[in-house]
Amino acid sequence: MRAQCIATFNSNEASTLMKIAVIGATGTVGKPIVAELKPRHEIIEIGATRGAHRVDLLDVDSIKRLFDRIGRVDAIVTAAGHVHFGPFVDVTTAQFRKGLDDKLMGQVNLVLTARDYLNDGGSFTLTSGIVGEAPILQGVSAAAVNGAIEGFVCGAAIELPRGLRINAVSPTMLEEARESFGPYFRGFEAASGARVALAYSTQCGRARSVEAETGRIYKVH
Repeated sequence: MRAQCIATFNSNEASTLMKIAVIGATGTVGKPIVAELKPRHEIIEIGATRGAHRVDLLDVDSIKRLFDRIGRVDAIVTAAGHVHFGPFVDVTTAQFRKGLDDKLMGQVNLVLTARDYLNDGGSFTLTSGIVGEAPILQGVSAAAVNGAIEGFVCGAAIELPRGLRINAVSPTMLEEARESFGPYFRGFEAASGARVALAYSTQCGRARSVEAETGRIYKVH
């Protein structure tokens, strides 16, 4: 993993209990994130259509209602969002906008709205993906969206107030998603959900995204 933008926050490795909201907690990436963080922190699991807590990231009011209900938190992780895969020559503007509206603006909406519910020094961890820097056939929408997410993280990191931090994880295809996405990622090495989850928490004994740094893109590929 290599940082692609400037980190401006310095801290010793965090060891205190944190209250962390994980959005997309029931998904392929979200489940291992919860499993990785839960032994050390208080985790609030949030889904789109399942679970005790739900949110629609395309609806700012839905985000506000969620955080009014669960209260202030120390960190917010999102592993949610969809993009369209299909031949570029056939992609319509509506299909292209799916990723822009859902995966990109969903996460941007979250940051712009939920920043007011983060405790001082709290963190956001967003999710981009390998296609942002290693384009694949039928993945033009994913390439554009993932690149935009990483640019947003780099820009927001130097302006967030109150010591708030923001990072992104860029995973390769997950082993658990091979059946659905394997045909798009021929020649790519897959990673387990457990390995990807480490980037959202700790890696090699060093404090990582939700626990220490800002303005970073963590590559799991």
